[in-house]
Amino acid sequence: MKRPFLTALIAAMIPAMVPVGAVAESDHQVHEVTVTEWKAVFGKIETRDMVAARARLGGTLGTITVTEGDRIEEGQKIGTITDQKLILQMNAVDAQLAALAAQLSNAQTELKRGEDLVERGVSTAQRLDGLRTQVDVLTNQIEATRAERSVIVQQADEGAVLAPLSGIVLDVPVTAGAVVMPGEPVAMIGGGGFFLRLAVPERHATFLKQGADILIGGEGAQQTGTLAKVYPQIENGRVIADVEVEGLSTDFVNARVLVRLPVGEHSGLMVHQAAVQTRMGLDFIAVKSDDGHIMQRAVVLGEPQQIEGDAMIEVVSGLNAGDMVVLDYHAPDDHAPAHAGAGDTGHE
Repeated sequence: MKRPFLTALIAAMIPAMVPVGAVAESDHQVHEVTVTEWKAVFGKIETRDMVAARARLGGTLGTITVTEGDRIEEGQKIGTITDQKLILQMNAVDAQLAALAAQLSNAQTELKRGEDLVERGVSTAQRLDGLRTQVDVLTNQIEATRAERSVIVQQADEGAVLAPLSGIVLDVPVTAGAVVMPGEPVAMIGGGGFFLRLAVPERHATFLKQGADILIGGEGAQQTGTLAKVYPQIENGRVIADVEVEGLSTDFVNARVLVRLPVGEHSGLMVHQAAVQTRMGLDFIAVKSDDGHIMQRAVVLGEPQQIEGDAMIEVVSGLNAGDMVVLDYHAPDDHAPAHAGAGDTGHE
C-alpha cells in the first residue's frame, strides 16, 4: 500500500540531515547574547495636566466661547458669568456716593462761611472746628464708599472665566444660560504636553527605569519612545508611567496604543531573520561545518527582536553557541523530484 504522507514527511526531513554543497552569500558565528524580554500592554494618550476652568463668581453663565477640541492659551477668556445682584449693589453705591458728594459740597460751603465769620469775629473757633470735622468725616465716607465700589467692580470682573493653562478643551459640562456656583467647573482643559500613560502590573515595577526605550506598536514595530516618568504611587496594583513619543498623535485623548515594555532579561542565541527558511511548517537554518560543508538544521524559534536596527530572532533549540550560520541560503531543489517520485512508487 502506498504511503504518500509518510514519504513526503521523510523527504522534507532529509535535506535537514544531510550536507549539501550550495554556496552561501554571507555567514556569521552564533554567540550567546542578553535578550530583553518584552511585555505588550496598552497605553492611553493623555495630557500630563488636566485642570478645570472654574467659576469664580456665582450667577448665570451668559456666554461660553469654547467647545470640545478647541486649542486655548493660558489666561484666555472662555466665558462670562453675570450676577444681577452686583448691578443693583453698584447702583446703590453710586447713589450713596452722589449723596455724600452733595453733603460734602454743603459742608465745604458751611466751612468757608464759618471761616469768614471767625475773621470778622462773629463766630467762635469752636464752631469752625466742628465744621472742619464734618468736612473730614464726609471726605472719609466718600473714600470708604469708593473702596466698597471697587470691591463690587472686582467681583463683577471675576465673572470672566479664564483658562488656567494652555492646552486643549476636553469637556464643557455647562451651556450658556445655566446657573453656576462659585468653584463649579465650566470647562476641563488638558495641557502640559501629550504622553502615553501606562498602567503596568506592580510585579514589573523594578524593571521600569526612567530614560529606557519603549517600543510603540506590536512585534516588528519601528517607532520608539522614552520612559519619561515613573510615578511612585501604586494604584490598584498598577504602576503609572509616562512615555514620551516624538510625533505622537494628539487628535484623540484617551486613545489606546499598543506598547511593548522591557520587563526582564535572559541569555539566548540570536540570528538574523534572513537566515530562517520555512518549509512544510518547519523552520530551518543553514549551518556551515568546520570542513566548509553546509547543512540545514530544524530549529525552534522564539520571539523576534530589534537589535541595533537589525531584524533578529531568538533560536530556542537546534543551534549551539559557536555555530556558523549562513545567511540568505537557498537549498537546492534537486532532491524534491526524486523524493516525490519515491512517494508515488513506494510500496508497503
